[in-house]
Amino acid sequence: MVRTSPTFRRRRLARRIRYLRERAGLTQEHAACELDMSTSALSRKENGDVITSVHEARSMMDLYDIRDPELLDLARAARERGWWRAYGVEDRGYVDLETEACAVQELSLMYIPGLLQTEEYMRAIFTADSGMRLERNVENDVSVRTIRQRRLTDPEHPLELTALVDQAALERPIGGPRVMRNQLRHLFEVVQLDRVELRILPKATGCHLGMAGAFVVLEFPEPEDNDVLFVSHPVGSVHVEKAGEVQQARVVFERLFAQALPAEQSMRLIERAAAELQ
Repeated sequence: MVRTSPTFRRRRLARRIRYLRERAGLTQEHAACELDMSTSALSRKENGDVITSVHEARSMMDLYDIRDPELLDLARAARERGWWRAYGVEDRGYVDLETEACAVQELSLMYIPGLLQTEEYMRAIFTADSGMRLERNVENDVSVRTIRQRRLTDPEHPLELTALVDQAALERPIGGPRVMRNQLRHLFEVVQLDRVELRILPKATGCHLGMAGAFVVLEFPEPEDNDVLFVSHPVGSVHVEKAGEVQQARVVFERLFAQALPAEQSMRLIERAAAELQ
């Protein structure tokens, strides 16, 4: 199933109504007046900050003298909830972004990246993070992450992953030796996928640019959708879309990738870490 995110549906709707207004040769001030709304209200809709209703979309088509069934479909779709909401999952905005991304570059310092995790490893993480949360909530988190992983093999809605993992993540026995050993062995399977590239940053690298914190850079198939830098922290997350700042993160990632072990040596290091858990 091809899933789309409400954020990106809203953005596409915003781009569409802005395009139709400009095509009609109307300023925001003129169009807003004719639509019985303030200029700031129309601006928020055209920026994707506020959803345009189906009724408003019909009024815009009348004003702009155009029949656009796609606009009505976008207006309806923009009000739909994200697919992960059915699981009661609060994702800090990341699943929303990843759902629409076509490629992900992830630097992970303390954990194996989520797209490469086994279910047991996930449960260990979610249980530790959840405190007093109910067991079913942990299972819902596992279900959502498992669904996300399917895109690595989905021919209709593919996702490419380039992962840089610090050696410290291999040596932290999350879930205990058995769970961690199975997790490391699982990496040997997923790296065989055409859409997965994994490199390990060895301890011998010493101090490196990524030690300030883990991050993810997401790339999208639509040219109009800016790449996004996503940084998670204990009480929330930060989404960065400014091109210069995202590019800086890409430069850091590329430099770290150059410092990381080549694929074959990375696998040998993972194999050694798994053997030490015997």
